[in-house]
Amino acid sequence: MGSIPSDKPHAVCIPYPAQGHVTPMLKLAKLLHSNHGFHITFVNNHYNHHRLLKSGALSSHLNVPDFHFESIPDGLPVPPGGYEDATQDIAQLCDSLMKNGLKPFREVLKRVNSDGNSPPVTCIISDGVMSFTLDAAEEMGLPEVIFWTTSACGFMGYLHFKDLIERGITPRIHESQLKDEYLDMAIDWIPGMKNVRLRDIPSFVRTTDPDDIMLNFCKHEAERTVKAKAVLLNTFDELEKPVLDAMQTMLPPIYTLGPLALLPSKASKVPVRSNLWKEETDCLKWLDGKKPGSVVYVNFGSITVMTNDQLMEFAWGLANSKCDFLWVIRNDLVKGDTAVLPPEFSADIEGRGLLASWCPQEAVLAHPAIGGFLTHSGWNSTIESLSNGVPMISWPFFAEQQTNCRYVCTDWGVGMEIDNNVKRDEVEGQVRELMTGVKGAEMRKQAVKWMKSAITASQPGGSSFNNLERLVHEVLLSN
Repeated sequence: MGSIPSDKPHAVCIPYPAQGHVTPMLKLAKLLHSNHGFHITFVNNHYNHHRLLKSGALSSHLNVPDFHFESIPDGLPVPPGGYEDATQDIAQLCDSLMKNGLKPFREVLKRVNSDGNSPPVTCIISDGVMSFTLDAAEEMGLPEVIFWTTSACGFMGYLHFKDLIERGITPRIHESQLKDEYLDMAIDWIPGMKNVRLRDIPSFVRTTDPDDIMLNFCKHEAERTVKAKAVLLNTFDELEKPVLDAMQTMLPPIYTLGPLALLPSKASKVPVRSNLWKEETDCLKWLDGKKPGSVVYVNFGSITVMTNDQLMEFAWGLANSKCDFLWVIRNDLVKGDTAVLPPEFSADIEGRGLLASWCPQEAVLAHPAIGGFLTHSGWNSTIESLSNGVPMISWPFFAEQQTNCRYVCTDWGVGMEIDNNVKRDEVEGQVRELMTGVKGAEMRKQAVKWMKSAITASQPGGSSFNNLERLVHEVLLSN
């Protein structure tokens, strides 16, 4: 191999170790690599590195000299059975990384700087909730940008955890106080966010414990964002303008780069995907045989868990709607159990329902057969749905999914919410409305409008396209 050009920019990219964070970070890394000639070092935790190898998303024989992978320990013990196809415990993982992440990350930086296989590190791009990396960047005199993989409205919620605590709104004194009356409290003082209730703020505020890991972790990480040289968001200006305008006065320069999946990329020579589960691509062939706009896609993401009763309510609601559907059911979707559906359900949906354990979601949402999306409202799922003009039914699980759901259903006019205590009649009714009703048709029109805005933002001359160019030249290459 020839000598490494020492003047080549070198970005170290480190996502939080969960699917919804790895995916957008890898998209950004590939864009910097293919469009702007960056050398990339991509840092996963050991757990997810093994899962990427197991799923086939990453090859152990990958030989791309200027795009390589490193992994660090996260401080948690490996499960007795080894690296499972399941998301790690989020609270434990957050707490452990905050306490144990800096030392191994610092060692990776020193190693890649001295091994002679790569040019010197010139910048760090870190996940918004991996802020220990800021200490390493400061020690090495490197610029660091923070990439919050949430929506802008979700991130704005986290930025106000401190205020919610200081105002005595959270934590509550007793479980009995966490009722509807409390959750319906108007939160009318967050700049750029109108008509939101406490229930629309990221869900970690719903606690009685002053030492709650997630409440304090999110507060800590959001507050540390001010130390970054810039803040990146996978959204576009038109979608979240009021929140973005308000945020500009609170933080370092903000660069909206979304939807990342729509930004034009030169042919990438990096044969790497981000799926932590093995994809089942047969579902695309199944969709090929369906009429345009006739199929409901159902996927609750990589972290949501439900009870077996909830699974049954969703199953029979979908079956009773008589609509065609593609449903992704992860092995770990049901809490502490394997998801098992009865034989009579399988018989009822024969020919019009397909179940998969994981799928290439972007390709599915882009398929002409998809007419609606029953989702947990994670941000990647939400912006991918908007990018393809697909309206949604939302069943948010936790974190800022509640915030996304509220914006999807009200401000953006592209969704309906299912009650947390899910019932099959409600699922059946909402699926039918989504696919064939008047409200569903209106939501579809709105979704197409947002799709057009997203495409405009991400093409040459658009706000997100220009922001990526500005980010590279104003921040990443500014040293």
